[in-house]
Amino acid sequence: MPSKEKPYVLIVAELIYSEVCKIKKKNSYLNNVDSIEAFIGTDTYIHISSGKFHDEWFKKLKKNKFIDPITKKKIPEETIRLLQLQKDMMVKQLIQFPDLYFAKSHYPLELSQRAFDHIWRMCESYELWCKESKQENLIFLGLIE
Repeated sequence: MPSKEKPYVLIVAELIYSEVCKIKKKNSYLNNVDSIEAFIGTDTYIHISSGKFHDEWFKKLKKNKFIDPITKKKIPEETIRLLQLQKDMMVKQLIQFPDLYFAKSHYPLELSQRAFDHIWRMCESYELWCKESKQENLIFLGLIE
């Protein structure tokens, strides 16, 4: 049976996924696309896209001497480097400019489309992990179907 231990790189994906799910549950008339678009610009999105989410996480890990609070194991340096790359990618992909969505032409600007695509891929990654680790009860959006 595959491990149910969540890879560290999926922690931010899980956060994004859960926030998109909350939006969809509150607004049952929204589809997945609209729910992800509604996520963009939320406080959580801003926190992640600014790099603050990872910065705060790294600060906690460093304070804990990079010992995972759940498993009590030391987090490998390679994993920390991957998380730093993830942070850099998040900041670049989720770049923030005012009013990115739907300029006068009613088509999303390239940067807003890039942010949307990145959020979609993060949510898909989380669903794939849920499926592979046989935790399909955690799949609510059904993006990988």
